[in-house]
Amino acid sequence: MLGAISGDIIGSVFEHQPVKTTEFPLFSNESTYTDDTVLTVAVAEAILKGVDYGLVIRSYGRKYPNAGYGIRFYDWLHDPNPRPYSSWGNGSAMRVSPIGFAFGTVDEVLREARRSAEITHNHPEGIKGAQSVALAVFLARSGAAKEDIKKELAGRFGYDLDRRLDDIRPSYRFDASCRGTVPEAIISFLEGDGLIGAVRNAVSLGGDSDTLAAIAGGIAEAFSGPVPDDVFIEAAARLPGEFLSVIGDFYEAAGLPHPGVDR
Repeated sequence: MLGAISGDIIGSVFEHQPVKTTEFPLFSNESTYTDDTVLTVAVAEAILKGVDYGLVIRSYGRKYPNAGYGIRFYDWLHDPNPRPYSSWGNGSAMRVSPIGFAFGTVDEVLREARRSAEITHNHPEGIKGAQSVALAVFLARSGAAKEDIKKELAGRFGYDLDRRLDDIRPSYRFDASCRGTVPEAIISFLEGDGLIGAVRNAVSLGGDSDTLAAIAGGIAEAFSGPVPDDVFIEAAARLPGEFLSVIGDFYEAAGLPHPGVDR
């Protein structure tokens, strides 16, 4: 979860100033959390409290209204009778990493990922994007090898994960769809060396950098272990205290190394 949040913050600077290299500063004065982080924390709180994903996501979205939400999601936040709007966008995938950490079987992970997605993203591609990221996190934290993660995701969801970043990067552009984001983020993880390598790979594609890096970072944390101390310190300094409290409670409940404590 902190891997996703760190990826979001690192990638935030480059969403509108894309780079095509892995050599860039991880943090700057402009680095900040975006909607990816707000909604990831909301999903974590919904899991902790055992309440409806939609209720908590709407609460967080309204409390943090300037985080960069899409127009349709923003309208959903303020609709007195909110209904899913058949979105195939990557918003379902960017917020789902806590589910991969919190649940204990493949079936549970897939079910909860669907539930978290379909409150807004009930298009098949929106659901598939959420399920694939949550399952990648689950498999990574369960000790699966990268090749096995790749094979399972490609076979189950039909993503082409045999491409190489060097071939994708030259022509890749901003793409807010699950289909055009999730496979590339997964490949960024597969080719990455640890959390930072995965995040650098994702940002270097020059697309929806905060979301690409959030997805790749969440999977990489599950695979490689806790976020490095220096990255945690930089990310935590940019987060509201409420977020840090939820993150700490979530890590404790999930039996993960407690950020800022068990380090």
